[in-house]
Amino acid sequence: MKMAAKNIDATLYDRVKQVKEFDESKMGVKGLSDSGITSIPQFFIHDPQTLSDLKPPYKNTTTTIPTIDLSHINSAAHRPKIIDQMKSAAKNFGFFQVTNHGVPVSVLGETVNAVKAFHEQPHEVKSKYYKREEGKGVMYASNNDLYRTTAASWHDSLQVWMSPERPEVEEIPEACREEVVAWDLHATKVAEDVMELLSEGLGLEGRRFKELTFSDKRALLGHCYPYCPQPDRTVGIRAHTDPGIITVLLQNHVPGLQVRHGNEWLDVKPVPGGLIINVGDLLQIISNGEYTSVQHRVLANPWKEARISVVIFFNLSKWREDGYCGPLPELLSPEKPPVYRDFTAQEFLGNFYGKGIDTKSLIEKITIKN
Repeated sequence: MKMAAKNIDATLYDRVKQVKEFDESKMGVKGLSDSGITSIPQFFIHDPQTLSDLKPPYKNTTTTIPTIDLSHINSAAHRPKIIDQMKSAAKNFGFFQVTNHGVPVSVLGETVNAVKAFHEQPHEVKSKYYKREEGKGVMYASNNDLYRTTAASWHDSLQVWMSPERPEVEEIPEACREEVVAWDLHATKVAEDVMELLSEGLGLEGRRFKELTFSDKRALLGHCYPYCPQPDRTVGIRAHTDPGIITVLLQNHVPGLQVRHGNEWLDVKPVPGGLIINVGDLLQIISNGEYTSVQHRVLANPWKEARISVVIFFNLSKWREDGYCGPLPELLSPEKPPVYRDFTAQEFLGNFYGKGIDTKSLIEKITIKN
């Protein structure tokens, strides 16, 4: 038994050493990919259960997430139908794409290209941004949860906190500075339009979600999923749900994003000019389960061209005066009692930063058992 324990300790030590060496190299997976490796480091290899249901993109899939046209959201004749479509999508899929959202197609392309340009810079330029300071400022790193997860995933990220405390503009990498600042404004406008519709879908005033500061805490992540030489042994990002209110996602044409719907994984094919919206765990809780956050993942990239996605996570900025959050009281009644208990900001943050990304772990902890 003592011998076995020693072997386990040695394995753990090797893993810790590998992870630390990789992190301190500041090369990211883009650097590994560009170096021409033909096999991935051991700590990127996922367990058999995770790898067993990886489904190559665009294979025999007929179902996809809904697409909602926002071109007539200010029309009294069309708005009720759009609200119904969005409510249904948020409840049954947790994901949907929006078109005619008001952002020029040229801006979408410029934003993706700028984030791609950052990731394609030489190591000596990018590495000065490489650090691990989650929750504030500007951070470039591979796997935000690198030291908390059981297996790393094949992606790098540029993270910029846009609100409530935005870094000085000069701190944002020059390669994508103007585009990141502009994209925050565009994506926030789209998010606030969507949140108005989602609020009205619950029978609330359209401005209710804005009053609750649902768009006041924002983090932008520019993900890069470079070519992976062994895409069947790892993932781009493991299956998870987003912890916040909603997420706005812009992606290039390289596939890989999949959403869990029932017992199958749906491919999310980019709609020209479209943006992807998904429900986060907090919105599921606040809506008392009317809206649903769902698992999604990104497959490791088998193509030579990198997959690029630009994500903004929207979170509430101000919690209730008593420091708690939970289902909105106006949505509760004797016929619709709370499904979840109230919880604190410390509980929320501790749950997120205390482990790797996962699926609805906070929701599981606060669900009221009958």
